[in-house]
Amino acid sequence: MSQPTDRLDGQVALVTGGGRGIGADIARELAEAGARVAVAARTREQVEQVAREIGGVPLEVDVSDRTSVDAMVIQAESELGPIDLLVANAGVGGPDGPTWDVDPADWWRVLEVNVLGVHLCCSAVIPDMLERGAGRIVITGSGAAYLPGARSTPYPTSKAAVCRYGETLANELEGRIPVFFFSPGLVKTEMTSGNFDDDAPWTPPELAPRLVRVLASGRADALAGRYLHAEHDDVEDLIRRADELVEQDLNAIRLRR
Repeated sequence: MSQPTDRLDGQVALVTGGGRGIGADIARELAEAGARVAVAARTREQVEQVAREIGGVPLEVDVSDRTSVDAMVIQAESELGPIDLLVANAGVGGPDGPTWDVDPADWWRVLEVNVLGVHLCCSAVIPDMLERGAGRIVITGSGAAYLPGARSTPYPTSKAAVCRYGETLANELEGRIPVFFFSPGLVKTEMTSGNFDDDAPWTPPELAPRLVRVLASGRADALAGRYLHAEHDDVEDLIRRADELVEQDLNAIRLRR
């Protein structure tokens, strides 16, 4: 993917899970493109650090709690204006150990953050986006949603749900609000640390932020509802082939018989 030149001047972006890792890099990329960015996460110190770095607004939030999410959106809009772009990126990994030995509350917590959290954030911004007739949503998915060989149920289950949620929400909002979901690839972050060998096929960390920047620009709106991979897909090529992707139902997670 070539270095993007898209400018996002005047856009207001809200990035959840923005205090570290992929979310922090997305916040930096959007700010570099000219967007005004609200950086949200559970750890206050982390979001404050990223917000200071990019001239953004730090917001403390628990995405699994509706009251907390609603307060986050209200504060973001009061300080920056109506939200043009939601990047629903907040997520957690799963507890270790055999599924049958994991405390059900710990297992469920992964889905509360990774699935319910996405839903609450989307639900909080969609009404205003519909009223204004403007806005985009980008959801961080994962290849864990479909790749074979997984040995732990919470995280893959949550990401399978998130990908299906993103596709279905895009269908609901077709022609009104573009909804995208994507895999950032295997990026070295605190979440992945210790789970993969050093010689694993790591994805360059800059690719996911670059993809989100393109999606925020509006040039890729025809790809809404398609599964996108930050490393394996050339988004510029997909934009050129958008009609083909829709006609042949490509870049979709499907069971083919």
